[in-house]
This record gives sequence, C-alpha cells and structure tokens, in this order.
Amino acid sequence: MEVNNTVQELFEKHIKGTAKDAIVADVTIFLCHLTYAVSKNNNFPPKVYLKTRALKHIYDKRPAEEFDRILIYLKKLVRYPDCVYKNKNPKRGDYVFTKTINGEQYLCSLELYDGCFNIATVFRLRKKNYIKSYDLLWSWRDGAPSS
Repeated sequence: MEVNNTVQELFEKHIKGTAKDAIVADVTIFLCHLTYAVSKNNNFPPKVYLKTRALKHIYDKRPAEEFDRILIYLKKLVRYPDCVYKNKNPKRGDYVFTKTINGEQYLCSLELYDGCFNIATVFRLRKKNYIKSYDLLWSWRDGAPSS
C-alpha cells in the first residue's frame, strides 16, 4: 500500500526529525472528501483537512510502527470508516471514526471547524472495550450503510 503523497510530503517537510513537542509550521492540507454514505447519512460536511499540529501530535505520541501505518492508511480510515460515533466530552474532537485495518482497529477523532472537518488525532485501539461506551451514530452492515 502506498502512502498518500500529500500526507507523506507534509510529514517529510514539516515533522520528520523534529524534537518532541517542538513547534512546527502551521500548514493545512486537504486530505479527502467523505463518501456520500458517510456525509449524507450523518449530515456531515464532506471535506476533511489535516494540519501539521495534528500530525506532529500523532508523531510525538505513537510508536514508529503505528505512526507509519497511520501515514499509510489515514485517508482510507477517514474516507471509508466502519463506524461513526459521537465523541465524548471533554475529549478533543466532535466525532470518532473507526476502521479495522489488517486485523487492528484504528480510531480517528475529527473536529468540526469552519464548515469542514479537521483531524484531531489518530491511534490504534489497544483496549477492545475503549469504544463500547461511545454513542454509535452510523455503521456499515452487510456492505450497506445503516443510518
């Protein structure tokens, strides 16, 4: 699987090799459009963006192998989530997307800002019960979206 070039370029140019908690340039890139099923069934804005601030947070907080997988699968996780949840207060972000990739479940927190989504954080779920108490808003069932 190939890394999304834009995400990879953002990482290479602004994040790679920086010290933990270092301040990085404030750059935002367009990541993807949500699918029609995800966007319309949840009344979500279709555009999703990624900021260097969020990418730096992920880089600083995750092990290297997890970060590498996030770089590779970020667009797929956001564009084709298995489930959409309402995020809990006071956690950062308004909604949570989850997706199982190669047998491991990943979580992406997205926050609404100025009529679009921005990624707040992404990580691999290590605890199977982590997401159980979240309110499920939408999921794929038998290859078709539920609403």
